[in-house]
Amino acid sequence: MSLTPAERDYLAGQRLGRLATVGPDGAPQNNPVGFRYDEASGTIVIGGYSLGASRKFRNIERHPPVAFVVDDLASVRPWRVRGVEIRGRAEALRDQPPPIPGTSAEVIRIHPEVVFSWGLPGLDGMSRRRLTPAD
Repeated sequence: MSLTPAERDYLAGQRLGRLATVGPDGAPQNNPVGFRYDEASGTIVIGGYSLGASRKFRNIERHPPVAFVVDDLASVRPWRVRGVEIRGRAEALRDQPPPIPGTSAEVIRIHPEVVFSWGLPGLDGMSRRRLTPAD
């Protein structure tokens, strides 16, 4: 498994993440996206309305490295943030089953290479690990 049980549980309770891609001019683009974690493949699957026509989809077709962040503010007093950041390579796929009901038949699938997590149960501070293909 590429993600720990705490990371998988956290992502299962969230519905919105932010996907960072790189445009053809080298400028970053960051977008809110709906997602789910696919435990069978160990990937993040992103869906959307007319996803195949989006800039983020085209960016990934040209340049697959991405960063994806899901985080939230669990508490203000005491201040406690938690989240997961995944860096990896993405695929822009067409003619796929929609990962979210009502979305289009295009998906973005992120293959994690580096995972950061913070504020999750059983974690003291921040965790960073590089994944191997066997993960």
